[in-house]
Amino acid sequence: MKDQLNAIKIRAEKELSQVTAVQELENIRVKYLGKKGELTSVLRGMGALTAEERPAIGQLANGVRAFLESRIEETKRKLVRHERSLLLQKEAIDVTIPGKSRALGHRHPLSMVMNEIEEVFLGMGYEIAEGPEVELDYYNFEALNIPKNHPSRDVQDTFYVDDNIVLRTHTSPVQIRVMESKKPPIKVICPGRTYRSDEVDATHSPIFHQVEGLVVDKGITMGDLIGTLQVFAKSLFGEKTKVRLRPHHFPFTEPSAEVDVSCWVCGGTGCRVCKNEGWIEILGSGMVHPKVLEVCGIDPEVYSGFAFGLGVERVALGKFNIDDSRLFYENDIRFLKQF
Repeated sequence: MKDQLNAIKIRAEKELSQVTAVQELENIRVKYLGKKGELTSVLRGMGALTAEERPAIGQLANGVRAFLESRIEETKRKLVRHERSLLLQKEAIDVTIPGKSRALGHRHPLSMVMNEIEEVFLGMGYEIAEGPEVELDYYNFEALNIPKNHPSRDVQDTFYVDDNIVLRTHTSPVQIRVMESKKPPIKVICPGRTYRSDEVDATHSPIFHQVEGLVVDKGITMGDLIGTLQVFAKSLFGEKTKVRLRPHHFPFTEPSAEVDVSCWVCGGTGCRVCKNEGWIEILGSGMVHPKVLEVCGIDPEVYSGFAFGLGVERVALGKFNIDDSRLFYENDIRFLKQF
């Protein structure tokens, strides 16, 4: 048994000197010190020894075990340090190499104008309401007092998914949904993307953005609408901005008006931007038609309201002095970097 223990020590030492990976080391440990290992098997046979032989063999066996455990632990530390060193070399970073600059983007000019408009109305106590871009015919037309034979329903103006579903031509359907779900007082703006079958040119696009507003409460008058538009125009275009209303017709408002603001370039004296008129049209507005209130379950004898809608692209063209709305959609970095 003494010879067996010495042989185990010699073989194990030789194998440990040749180990190159932690997993190999673990295999050697199991081979000699595991439950079925060689040293464990020898120790189980000590019961056959005489009383005189046991102390000497036991001392030798414990020495071999201690030697193996010590060498295995020492070898493991060396292997771990070596593997860590290789990993650090592989993943080394030269901090003296110039870094690669990452280009940072910013808001699109249309988003900038949209956010500015929202901030103006949020400051006046309005809430923001949103709705689906793929809309039911009922909300896009019928509930807004636009019957089946109205020109707005011409397929040349509207994208139809089927007879009952369209791509919304304005954000007015959101106003209907708000009035159906919430009773007065109501004070909301409805920003979003809209669609019409327009030919693409400097001032038209099949995709454009609108911000519409709605106020419904007791005693709302045309004077409230004019005052709101004056505050909005001055906040967006400057304190010297003036507002002008011109009679117009919209099926969902009565009376209705187109709204002009004094030219932000010349101040109203006349220039190329305003075509020497001194005024620039920016939105449509009016008092909510009684039929629209009735459809939404609001008594027009008790409540009244006003609504307005403006095109974000048109405002952006004026605000940034741009003469072609197609630039907003061409994703030309040279153009977008200017904002």
